[in-house]
Amino acid sequence: MNAERTRLIHPWWLRLTHWLNVVAVCVLALSGWRIYNAAPFYDFVIPNGITLGGWLGGALQWHFAAMWLLVVNGLIYLVANVVTGRLLSKFFPLSPRAFLDDLKAALKGQLTHADPSHYNAVQRAFYLFVIVDSVLLVLSGLVLWKSVQFPLLRELLGGYETARRVHFLAMSALVGFVGIHLVMVALVPRTLLAMIRGR
Repeated sequence: MNAERTRLIHPWWLRLTHWLNVVAVCVLALSGWRIYNAAPFYDFVIPNGITLGGWLGGALQWHFAAMWLLVVNGLIYLVANVVTGRLLSKFFPLSPRAFLDDLKAALKGQLTHADPSHYNAVQRAFYLFVIVDSVLLVLSGLVLWKSVQFPLLRELLGGYETARRVHFLAMSALVGFVGIHLVMVALVPRTLLAMIRGR
């Protein structure tokens, strides 16, 4: 029991980058919704009460500040994961069969969380998805920010207007992940303690 309490689950750099990403994603989502409201391309707008920036110029300033935090912090996270070997050991192997088996178990409430240092296949898939989704957010964001400077990237994303939709949908997917993540943390609260204390 004492060994279990003292065993390090998350190193300090992982906890730091995790919480900085929380700040970045919250600011990006709230300011991004205000930016979207300035020129919506779907038949709805986001209630202004849950947006950030107050006006388009203010929202853009918040968005750009958080963008740099996400990019720099995300690069530190990725490099640290690769250098320490954590990327391979925590997220792989991953197979479609293992994912489906763990997903079925999760939907039946039978997925165990006995060892918080071990990620099941559903967690591995979702965390890898977040990494890929974040890269897509940054790339589509570059097109929206500096469209003229990145013509090839703009064309690969289907043009400026398509890049706007890709950016919005990628952020929506990330917000959806955060919602599921919060539900899982509520169901297994010791995972939150591990992300704060490391143990």
